[in-house]
Amino acid sequence: MEPGLRDGDRLLVRYAAVVRPGSRVLVRMPDGTLAVKRAAERRATRTGADGWWVLSDNPDEGVDSRHRGVLDEEAVRAVVRLRVWPPGRR
Repeated sequence: MEPGLRDGDRLLVRYAAVVRPGSRVLVRMPDGTLAVKRAAERRATRTGADGWWVLSDNPDEGVDSRHRGVLDEEAVRAVVRLRVWPPGRR
């Protein structure tokens, strides 16, 4: 998620929070990894279930819905509320 977030940043997240377009979210990617992505918009999955189109803030480096498709609603684990470490960096 660079340039906004960097490796080693500690985040405060809220589970079961309402996801809104533009929110940073903690997602479980189809390969099982956890990642922070930006929830771009709600879309239907291939099965017609509710899901999210998620994007990386650094599109040249990140893997997101452009590569993996729409993520199931259950793949969005939490909403990022704020960075708690390191202090002082915006």
